[in-house]
Amino acid sequence: MSTPTLDKHSAALDAAESTALQKITVTFRIRRFNPEVSADASWQDFQLELDPKERVLDGLHKIKWEQDGTLTFRRSCAHGICGSDAMRINGKNRLACKTLIKDINPEKPITIEAIKGLTVLKDLVVDMEPFFQAYRDVMPFLITKDTNEPTRERLQSAEDRERFDDTTKCILCAACTSSCPVFWNDGQYFGPAAIVNAHRFIFDSRDEAGEQRLEILNDKDGVWRCRTTFNCTDACPRGIEVTKAIQEVKRALITRRF
Repeated sequence: MSTPTLDKHSAALDAAESTALQKITVTFRIRRFNPEVSADASWQDFQLELDPKERVLDGLHKIKWEQDGTLTFRRSCAHGICGSDAMRINGKNRLACKTLIKDINPEKPITIEAIKGLTVLKDLVVDMEPFFQAYRDVMPFLITKDTNEPTRERLQSAEDRERFDDTTKCILCAACTSSCPVFWNDGQYFGPAAIVNAHRFIFDSRDEAGEQRLEILNDKDGVWRCRTTFNCTDACPRGIEVTKAIQEVKRALITRRF
């Protein structure tokens, strides 16, 4: 009695056909800008065959690798951790690596442009230096009065750690800051991300520079510029309650309790 064997060629054809049936035609409408070519930005359409379960980042890769190698954007880990591929997708700040095609109405052109409020260098790449300068200005590191190296671990209770747990999730993608109307109109504003990272240390029981950080954020370009629009909270890909953190910093400035 013969033993049936799998026809590998037929199986491969079946798999390819199944994959082809899953794909749909998608239009990426990308706002292009190249200062070496023109002082004005323009929109360019690209037609793609994609599986609806693929990500916007997959589509951008497909364009760059197969259609137009001049398309410029940032990406690194491609898994929502590095935060480098934040961009405006269909008018909302998102990470391209976390945005599935099927979730953004692929029947219509998918618009993709650089995040707002920061100078566009080329295509989807912006100058992040003002954003990172605000981050550096709030001293995002543990500060203690002890000038000597500690001889033992700085212990902290689970309750004390929970106090600032939410704001430790920030990946510095700038999605929150570049969704803020105040930041769009005044680049001097510290912005939500800087305040979130100040919050992370202001409420850390091991840190001893809370007062200093509060005074930095008490500046005219600091926390009081927030208009509580919740854009930042909606834009955060990590689910941080950004507006709540900003309000807690405001409260700490008034009460000096933190």
